[in-house]
Amino acid sequence: MPFGEPVRLKKHLGQHLLVSGGVIKKIVEYAQIEAGDKVVEIGPGTGNLTKALLETPLSELHLVEIDKQMVEKLKQLQDPRLHIHHADATSFDFCLLGKDLKVLGNLPYNVASLILERIVFCKECINFGLFMVQKEVAQKLIEGPSWLGSFIQTFYRIEYLMSVPPKFFVPPPKVTSALIRLTREEKAKIEDLEDYKGFLLKLYSQGRKMLKNKLDVSILERAGIDPKRRTEELSLEEIIRLYHEYHP
Repeated sequence: MPFGEPVRLKKHLGQHLLVSGGVIKKIVEYAQIEAGDKVVEIGPGTGNLTKALLETPLSELHLVEIDKQMVEKLKQLQDPRLHIHHADATSFDFCLLGKDLKVLGNLPYNVASLILERIVFCKECINFGLFMVQKEVAQKLIEGPSWLGSFIQTFYRIEYLMSVPPKFFVPPPKVTSALIRLTREEKAKIEDLEDYKGFLLKLYSQGRKMLKNKLDVSILERAGIDPKRRTEELSLEEIIRLYHEYHP
């Protein structure tokens, strides 16, 4: 397959290729890649961002791509620093690639939340993330209410960097995208991430019901939180405090 030959995009994989050279340049700038950095790109597609990343002084570039057709195309990029993994990023163990990873990606809308959740589960080896997601998703992660936003913000600082219009993608999505940055910044020491996730899902369930309808009142009282309050009114510090009372 010649590298310039067009590929058939798969709707079920939510593929929208970023084709704007200006946006790609901004992503590379925001990544602040230095000599020796190990970088992971999720969903590289036809390699538009990949080629720009290979112009930086990184030591290793790992590509995680689920589409076999894209993998075959990416294999045509010749660089000793390049490593291609035909894998699903929603379940991939990023820690197999080393420590202090920088992870980037234009995430498919239909699995973006699952991939971000996976990033948290691999937080011990991921210090930095730079992701393109749907604008509404980005805003909800930062402003809430969102169990996933609280999950991520317990371990990372999230920043909204810029909006990206549909015209910069092929095919153009029906929504505006946003570039967000995750920087490792632990707010609490939590050993069991699955348990913490389950607690957050419980806390954010049942709509706007008062906390006393979700948790035992004694837990709320020990945490110093009014049982009549609602989840969306809680700060992250209060959520973490509640969790530690829930699992003393």
